[in-house]
Amino acid sequence: MLIGLVGKPSCGKSTFFKACTLADVLIAAYPFATIKPNHGIGYVKIDCIDKEFNVKCNPHKGYCVEGHRFVPIDLMDVAGLVEGASEGKGLGNEFLSDLSAADAFIHIVDISGETDSGGKETKGYDPVQDVKMLENELDLWYLQILNKVWKGFARVVQNTKQELHKAIASQFTGLKVKEDDVKRILVKGNYNMEKPADWADADLRRFSHELRHLTKPMIIAANKCDRPDSSKNLKNLKEAYPQLMIVPCSADSELSLRLASNAGLISYIPGESSFKYLKDLNPKQKEALETIKKNVLDVYGNTGVQEVLNRAIFDLLKYIAVFPAGAHKLADSKGNILPDCFLLPEGSTTLDFAYTIHTDLGKNFIRAVNAKTKMAVGKDHIVKHRDGYEIIT
Repeated sequence: MLIGLVGKPSCGKSTFFKACTLADVLIAAYPFATIKPNHGIGYVKIDCIDKEFNVKCNPHKGYCVEGHRFVPIDLMDVAGLVEGASEGKGLGNEFLSDLSAADAFIHIVDISGETDSGGKETKGYDPVQDVKMLENELDLWYLQILNKVWKGFARVVQNTKQELHKAIASQFTGLKVKEDDVKRILVKGNYNMEKPADWADADLRRFSHELRHLTKPMIIAANKCDRPDSSKNLKNLKEAYPQLMIVPCSADSELSLRLASNAGLISYIPGESSFKYLKDLNPKQKEALETIKKNVLDVYGNTGVQEVLNRAIFDLLKYIAVFPAGAHKLADSKGNILPDCFLLPEGSTTLDFAYTIHTDLGKNFIRAVNAKTKMAVGKDHIVKHRDGYEIIT
């Protein structure tokens, strides 16, 4: 899957991206520092199942620290979005084209109120306006796709008695919209499926909004949570958008902690509430880390960055993590213990899991064996988060 980082210029997207990936990207205090999208690998964090077998895993992809398994996901940081992007303003056309492949969005919002709608320094700005702007631009993106073809399209579908959900889905194939997604919106929204040519402009706008929310779900990373006005702005944001997931975070703090950890100065596990000093630091270094501890970790429990990634995958997209694991042998042919972990949609079966590992395993599936219970199950068995299975072919 691919997660897109979105937001206005200078909201902290590139800092958030670098904190997640430690990729070498430009972080600058001016709008449109990012032109071309940055791609990198981030990680979701789960409790590894190795401790349940009293072994130590050897991940092939990702890594494991003190029983915390970090499973890779794809992240993309795109250019900042400004009002009118759906009409091509700013870097709008490139922005929307880049986002078409994303499965979900993390909207980085500067809740300090210290940057205006264009990303320039200011004071007292209301971050609620940023969410309102981005929601509107994304809705207009979907609406414009429909409006380009709707008049003639709706009459043809109506006169030839085509299935409306299939016809609409064909207009959104580049945005990963499925036929079932469209059908779900049509039924839930009580739209006139027999006479789409009679839809009013309000119907098209409502449909575009609902389809976009379903197919490009979004979580808000309320960034710069340690600034003076952040607490007040966070409260206002949650009141304005109670239906959205909103997580306070400090990407700058997370980046500092990860860089210090990589340099061997501290011991820090992403998403944890504390860190340990490993070396004597100079006064400036120690002051910076103690400030992070006091203003972020002690107040919010963590920097929020890892929580945003986890909630995007497990709560927003509703994925689960499943391990290939032999019922009697946890190691692969090279002796690596529990080397792999796969992310699957909630509701996946053991057969789905087999195909995820390798097509041949799916084609030749006989049964699966639960590594924890040693029980054999069939192809329709629903797998659960942190399950481990051996596929018998």
